[in-house]
Amino acid sequence: MISDKLTTLYEKITGRHTCDIRLLPGAGSNRKYYRIGSDPSMIGTYGSDVAENQAFFYLCRHFSEKGLPVPVLYGTSVDNECYLQSDLGDRSLFDYIKEGREHSLWSDEMIEKLELAITLLPDIQWRGAEGLDFGRCYPVAEMDKVNVMWDLNYFKYCFLKATGLDIDEVALEEDFNRLSDKILSVNTGATFMYRDFQSRNVMLKDGKPFFIDFQGGRKGPYHYDVVSFLWQAKAAFPDWLRDRLITAYIKSASRYKTIDESCFRSELRYFVLFRTLQVLGAYGFRGYVERKPHFLLSIPGALANLKKLLETPFDEFPYLTSLLLRMMELDRFAEKNSGDRLTVRVASFGYNRSGIPQDNTGNGGGFVFDCRGLNNPGRYAQYKSLTGRDRAVIDFLEEDGGITGFLEHAYAMVDNSVDMYLARGFTCLSVSFGCTGGQHRSVYSAEHMAAHLIKKYPQIRVELTHFEQGIKEIFESVE
Repeated sequence: MISDKLTTLYEKITGRHTCDIRLLPGAGSNRKYYRIGSDPSMIGTYGSDVAENQAFFYLCRHFSEKGLPVPVLYGTSVDNECYLQSDLGDRSLFDYIKEGREHSLWSDEMIEKLELAITLLPDIQWRGAEGLDFGRCYPVAEMDKVNVMWDLNYFKYCFLKATGLDIDEVALEEDFNRLSDKILSVNTGATFMYRDFQSRNVMLKDGKPFFIDFQGGRKGPYHYDVVSFLWQAKAAFPDWLRDRLITAYIKSASRYKTIDESCFRSELRYFVLFRTLQVLGAYGFRGYVERKPHFLLSIPGALANLKKLLETPFDEFPYLTSLLLRMMELDRFAEKNSGDRLTVRVASFGYNRSGIPQDNTGNGGGFVFDCRGLNNPGRYAQYKSLTGRDRAVIDFLEEDGGITGFLEHAYAMVDNSVDMYLARGFTCLSVSFGCTGGQHRSVYSAEHMAAHLIKKYPQIRVELTHFEQGIKEIFESVE
């Protein structure tokens, strides 16, 4: 078992026995991560691709020797499938900027951390490249025509083809070749291209950034990493912040190379196009083929980046530009007007009275949560005339405590569906709560579910109905 291999490796390195090993939430890759032991805790990793692991081992040790902020590699298994590295905690830069991403509240502290991360990037690109044997990178030593075209075709086959658009294969291939030549014509010397430099791969420990997941790096243009960071689909950086961070990067990179700012900004535009197509291919493969829903949620952000970019068409790539514009006009990608907004219908009902509400939207039904396993205020005389909206009933249910855990599970399940419905452009979802009479437990639960959804998803419309009380309320943001 993987856990046995990792704990054995931990005990070999530390000389301490431990049974403390916890699987961590998965990320985008197929690697598995575990937190092992305490004092010290370490991150144990299992990866079935030995060549990829060996590239990480080499790069991690090389960067550590250069004094770069990367994890410490403590040891590897004999078969090179498992390894232990330092525990950098659970908070990524992506998590740290949550308020900025979701509510456009970019504090000075967030901006400071972003600037710190992007000003450290040139160190890994230039200092990290010093003495580096690029032949040990994975899966290739440098960005060349073959892997640029592979990424562009990744987009074509894993995303574009799935749209059903008619494609002139010859014209598209010609523009792909022109874009590839443009990317490769940018001669930046022997710099290390991180390839997946994004806020999720920057961990914050004691307030300092550390870089992870660089095993796919290779020799290549430094522009790519700047774009990867600043045009990350779900980071949602506003233009003014991108501009500020580009300036910070140029100032830092100028320690290693004289950079013409005007030329650099002009060249970035082609890398934004290339990187956006590459990530759309990845989102298509991970989301549509491997059925990992969180990748689908990044598609709208990537398309928003692409739409903004194409406001100034690429004259060099006429067919590709027209094809992308046609793609974004498809119904599935079109911006929704208020009538197309997702509506979540939240309801309370009584099993012994009106019964489970009928779904007349044509959506075939939705969630039905049975609250009858919770402590019933209706059994007590002082609550018989009250409902789940009254303070006395609220206090009773919350002091008992059972309903809190019940709703946490309900929130998690409904949130998952709302996320998916938003990503796929669906417009109707029903969530119903039933108890014996539809008066206390179900009313409380429906009220709290509606409040939860309104707070978390201001872009959706919520209809709240208490069938046994004849109450209906509608909540929607004013845009």
